[in-house]
Amino acid sequence: MVLLGSLADSLGIVIGSLAGILLRNINEQTKDTVTKGIGLGVVILAIQMGIQASSFILIIISICLGGLIGEWAKIEDRMGRFGLFLENRFARGNSNFSEGFVTATLIFVIGSMGIIGAIESGVSGNHQTLLTKAVMDTFMASMLTASLGVGVLFSAIPVLLYQGAITLFASFIIQYVPDGLLTILMDQISVIGGLMILAIGLNIMKLTKIRVSNFLPGILVLIVILTVQYYYF
Repeated sequence: MVLLGSLADSLGIVIGSLAGILLRNINEQTKDTVTKGIGLGVVILAIQMGIQASSFILIIISICLGGLIGEWAKIEDRMGRFGLFLENRFARGNSNFSEGFVTATLIFVIGSMGIIGAIESGVSGNHQTLLTKAVMDTFMASMLTASLGVGVLFSAIPVLLYQGAITLFASFIIQYVPDGLLTILMDQISVIGGLMILAIGLNIMKLTKIRVSNFLPGILVLIVILTVQYYYF
């Protein structure tokens, strides 16, 4: 089954979130410590992803242009409103629902592991990377739910749609992409994803309030730039 990896990852988030609900009675100090611990882990992951950049100029251009597009499209606001809609429908007054949904969605969606794993599933039927990510996301979801609430559970939906779409697209388009360009894209997408994950980690630790969602178009901008550069320069 081509979508096995994505389905397993989403199921892991659901299971982890349900487990996290049982941990919600722990005191606020413990939740704060756990949340900051997750933030520190996310920051380290981001640094590991970011140090392999071959051209920070392209990364900066892409993330800035992506930020302009994201602000114009109001992606952060739209995600927030969607989270509030789900909160009103399902959360019964849980004020952290929107924050949990948006934060968890960004953490689970952005990153080279999900992208590469989804491509592997689509191209070769190898689900090992996404199955490994599913284990990690299960534990992450339990901690995030304990800290941010049940909104984390609903992040399984965009994760399944996002990774599933990449898998299906990769299974179709990969036959038309040269191996050299694919390697370049994966390396640099990992870097720009690392920058966004760094912002998420800082937000989790409440050191900043960066509108990370609005940087997401930067990934598409980077893909366009690298593709043009590969073929014409």
